[in-house]
Amino acid sequence: MAMCREMGISVVSRVSHTLYRLESIIEKNGGKPPLTYHQFQTVVASMDSPPAAEPRITARAIEGIHTPLHDDHDDRFGVPTLEELGGESEALARLERHLERKAWVASFGRPKMTPQSLQASQTGLSPYLRFGCLSTRLFYYQLTDLYKKIKKACPPLSLHGQLLWREFFYCAATNNPNFDRMNGNPICVQIPWDRNPEALAKWATGQTGFPWIDAIMTQLREEGWIHHLARHAVACFLTRGDLWISWEEGMKVFEELLLDADWSVNAGMWMWLSCSSFFQQFFHCYCPVRFGRKADPNGDYIRKYLPVLKNFPAKYIHEPWNAPESVQRAARCIVGKEYSLPMVNHAVASRINIERMKQVYQQLSKYRGPPGLLAAVPSSQQPNRQSNTNNPCSKYGSGGLGRIKQEEGDIVSDQEGKENNHKHHHTLHSLNQQHN
Repeated sequence: MAMCREMGISVVSRVSHTLYRLESIIEKNGGKPPLTYHQFQTVVASMDSPPAAEPRITARAIEGIHTPLHDDHDDRFGVPTLEELGGESEALARLERHLERKAWVASFGRPKMTPQSLQASQTGLSPYLRFGCLSTRLFYYQLTDLYKKIKKACPPLSLHGQLLWREFFYCAATNNPNFDRMNGNPICVQIPWDRNPEALAKWATGQTGFPWIDAIMTQLREEGWIHHLARHAVACFLTRGDLWISWEEGMKVFEELLLDADWSVNAGMWMWLSCSSFFQQFFHCYCPVRFGRKADPNGDYIRKYLPVLKNFPAKYIHEPWNAPESVQRAARCIVGKEYSLPMVNHAVASRINIERMKQVYQQLSKYRGPPGLLAAVPSSQQPNRQSNTNNPCSKYGSGGLGRIKQEEGDIVSDQEGKENNHKHHHTLHSLNQQHN
């Protein structure tokens, strides 16, 4: 743009991929992108409504521009034949089918998982929004028209709210070329993650030994899509929940495999779920057994993507290592041979990682220097990890934490969690403000 101005070239710039001009949101917020969703909502509420989508280009508008196609056009120019056609026509057809489900639009709430919702929808819109085949403004205003006729929910629970979450991450990434990495990223807490290529590969290829996690990663690799909360589960497992591997590595895998991978949203959600930015409730952790059992109580999802486990009864399919040997033989799957043992003991690993997170945030709470030095937050001394040869499901020993049930969900009490969240949310919010 600057070069064109210097050369006297007139450039017309339009905003088309977002609802708002992101620079306007930043200007309204004092020259800094809002770093909490509540703050973002407050700024947007003070602005005019998003501009309407431009009218569609019709055949009449371009009737004077016509190039005849020969019968062998596709062969001559190597046009691929796609099993699933993309483009605006398909996107608009899917949108129309969505909006016909008025009851669903009216009752849309927080994402929930059922065995049915775990499967990719034939009316899924996210890849079409990602590639610009569907205008976010068209979607927004068609929803607005529908909400006038039916019950309207307030963001972030409505479909409007889901579009605003997308906008929030786009805005947070504006003017931050390092948004997708830790180094040089002013809003990312510099957590000393482990480098473990072997563990990363097992996670990425669905060989962790946790059927719920492995089924999700298998679906991602085969279909290019997984449910919103399934993404949460595998992201937590890779980072602060179990493996303590950097969110950057998980983001790269999602970038490669997701059909709807969106640079800003993908990086933003990985920072969020790893408690590297935006979200600091590191004491809450997804259990790869308990959470999976709630979403898929009969194990049908696991059976579809991990057929090696298809003969396990529902009682054991989420934790086949606990099945008696007779059950494993009847299922024709011996854990440790036909299917992997769990690569970690979740209950132990998650408690160790909570301690690591706590020490990182304690370092941040004591920090009073220039924001740039946050990258030098030292690695905290790690709790002792001892191998436990008596537990075939454990890579780590008890570490002095005692025996813990594998099904444990939240790792600390609600009261302790609330106190920690209040303290750390305030600390990180203040630091984020310094960064900008």
